[in-house]
Amino acid sequence: MASAAPFAKMNGLGNAIVVADMRGRADRVTPDAAIALNADPATKFDQIMAIHDPRTPGTANYIEIINSDGSRAQACGNGMRCVVQALAAETGEKRFTFETVAGILTAEEHADGLISVDMGVPRFGWQDIPLAEEFRDTRMIELQIGPIDAPVLHSPSVASMGNPHAIFWVDNDVWSYALDRFGPMLENHPIFPERANITIAQVTSRDTMTIRTWERGAGLTLACGSATCAAAVSAARTGRTGRNVAVTVPSGGTLTIEWRGDDHVVMTGPAEWEFSGTFDPAIGTWLRDTESDA
Repeated sequence: MASAAPFAKMNGLGNAIVVADMRGRADRVTPDAAIALNADPATKFDQIMAIHDPRTPGTANYIEIINSDGSRAQACGNGMRCVVQALAAETGEKRFTFETVAGILTAEEHADGLISVDMGVPRFGWQDIPLAEEFRDTRMIELQIGPIDAPVLHSPSVASMGNPHAIFWVDNDVWSYALDRFGPMLENHPIFPERANITIAQVTSRDTMTIRTWERGAGLTLACGSATCAAAVSAARTGRTGRNVAVTVPSGGTLTIEWRGDDHVVMTGPAEWEFSGTFDPAIGTWLRDTESDA
C-alpha cells in the first residue's frame, strides 16, 4: 500500500484512540477514511490523533483531531496522552509542546508512566463557548430535558476547554440517566451553534466526582479528557468542589484534574497501547502489522 501511514490503536482510560503518524506527508486523514476505520470493530475509535510536522517554531508537532463521524475536534485530552506515550517511546523525550487548532499545549510523561497534559485556560464567556444567545452567568444556563415542571436534566454549567461542554449536575447515580437518548438531542440543541459535549456529573465529595459523557461527534465514550476538565472546573466554579479533584469516568478509571492558580487546567492519567498497523489516510483501509501484547 504505497500511500499507507503508520498508526497505533491506543486508549486513554477506555477512550478509544487511533494515533496516526502523518509526519513527512502533505496529505491529511479524510472524513471518509475516519468513517471507514470506525466501521471496523478492530479499529473502532472515539478520536484519531493525526501527528503532523510542526507548523509553529518551538513546537514538536501539529496534532489534528478527527472524530469518529469524520468531523474535526478542537481538543482531546485522553488522545493527547496517547500521543505523548507513543512519541516518548519512540524518541526517549519526556516533555513535549504541541500545536492544535485550539492552541499550544504542553505535556509530560512521568517516571511512573502517568502523563500530564496542560489543557490550557478554560473559557466561560457565552461567546467563547459558544452559545447562540447571551447568558451573563454560565455557571447555570436555562436548558432542560423532560417536562417543564419535572425536568430529568436541567440548568447545566457550560464552559469551553477549546471545545464546548455542558455539565448537568445530578444527585443520583450517573448511570441512572438515559444519556444515549438525551445526548444526541442536547449535543445538537440550537443553543450550541457548534454542537456540544454533554456530561452528567455527580459530586461525591469536595475532591471526588463521577461523570458520564456523550461526546460531540463520537457518542457515548468510556472517557473524555476535555469533558473531565470542564466538569472539574465547573464544579469548582460553582462551589461544589475545590480546584483539585479526582474524576471517575465510565471505564472505572480516574483522572486527576488540577485547576492551577494561573488558571491552567492540568489533567493527569494513563495511556495504553493496544496494537499497530498501517492505513490509507484517503480511504481508511488498513493492514495490521503487530499483534496486541495483551
